[in-house]
Amino acid sequence: MPKIVTTSFYEKRLEYFKIKHPELKEKYSKTIKLLGTNPSHPSLRLHKLKGSLSDLYSVSLNMKYRILLDFIIKDDQIILINIGDHDGMY
Repeated sequence: MPKIVTTSFYEKRLEYFKIKHPELKEKYSKTIKLLGTNPSHPSLRLHKLKGSLSDLYSVSLNMKYRILLDFIIKDDQIILINIGDHDGMY
């Protein structure tokens, strides 16, 4: 099972996200739990990004919000980078 690791930037963004979107608290918890147990589960819609974010991956909370992550299989770590909407990660 991969280890979920967060950055200080991610923690700050997450606090802001939770305040702004309290209705997604349960969905967020389920997504993180599933990411830690089965990162390839279809409901996460894990995919590699393109363009300027091509070194990162994304999983979806829902059709509007996503979590950016660095998926390091070698070290068995999933590093959470950012959380926000698909358009601009506010």
